[in-house]
Amino acid sequence: MATTGIRGDEDLRKWSDEVRRLAVERDAVILAHNYQIPEIQDVADHVGDSLALSRIAAASSAATIVFAGVYFMAETAKILAPEKTVLIPEPRAGCSLADSIDADQLRQWKSEHPGAVVVAYVNTSAQVKAETDLCCTSANAVEIVAGIPSDKKVLFLPDQFLGAHVQRTTKRKNMHIWMGECHVHAGISPQELRAKAEAAPESELFVHPECGCATPALWLSGTGDLPAERTHVLSTGGMLDRARTTQARSVLVATETGMLHQLRRANPSIKWEPVNAKAECVYMKMTTPEVLLNCLREGTTEVVVDREIASRARRAVEAMISVGASSSVGE
Repeated sequence: MATTGIRGDEDLRKWSDEVRRLAVERDAVILAHNYQIPEIQDVADHVGDSLALSRIAAASSAATIVFAGVYFMAETAKILAPEKTVLIPEPRAGCSLADSIDADQLRQWKSEHPGAVVVAYVNTSAQVKAETDLCCTSANAVEIVAGIPSDKKVLFLPDQFLGAHVQRTTKRKNMHIWMGECHVHAGISPQELRAKAEAAPESELFVHPECGCATPALWLSGTGDLPAERTHVLSTGGMLDRARTTQARSVLVATETGMLHQLRRANPSIKWEPVNAKAECVYMKMTTPEVLLNCLREGTTEVVVDREIASRARRAVEAMISVGASSSVGE
């Protein structure tokens, strides 16, 4: 767990007040991903997933966007809002999934499958997005792939588990999947999920489709080894939506543990438990209170995306945010 450097409620209040003062002074909107530490989530103007925050970045009237997340998210905000100053508090905050494919690798893959439609999960670099036809999130990946003509070959990247979920749902035969993974989600195993479910037979199961256990969870629920009526493969936005309406008394959650803060706020009457308590992204936890404060004081670090790359990537990203635009769910 990240060390916050804040000692007690009074320090927290002073820090929060200073963050808000500096944000007004800089004309900045603070966006925080669901996997950030609770202090960062609580001080932000908006908390959400990649899709929701991308839409907010594109529509915001603020001069500056401070993106408390990982680097590809801040890049995406800059692609959608090129006229704005986009700051990332911790530029070293990367993503193991985004790092699993680069633009050269994608160009080589495309050359092996001429004419294929390239669909990239939002967890990719700007350079990869520029080589992509359509971007997607875990919430709209099925809808986007289903909308591609059935005679068109699809290259789906980079997440193998989300890809498997999409292929299983759409029943698409002509779909090739890049074998990338998020190291955190890949570490949540089917065996672990099954053991936790057996130990808590009344609990609902919320499973993120990036998880190594997602496709096995759907298969196990279909065979009766997991309760089909209580097993839900959901984006983080979908988890929040269901959290507000579920009648369950307890829920097991298979995703990065930062999500539990928002789920507990959405429905405090439920017992929320992680399937794997160690499923923590070190990159997401790099944005500490001190780092955010320094970002607002010093204006560090500005995200810059090459104009030509941004222009090519923008088409794919705008396609992503236009699909299901009335929905609140996302990555």
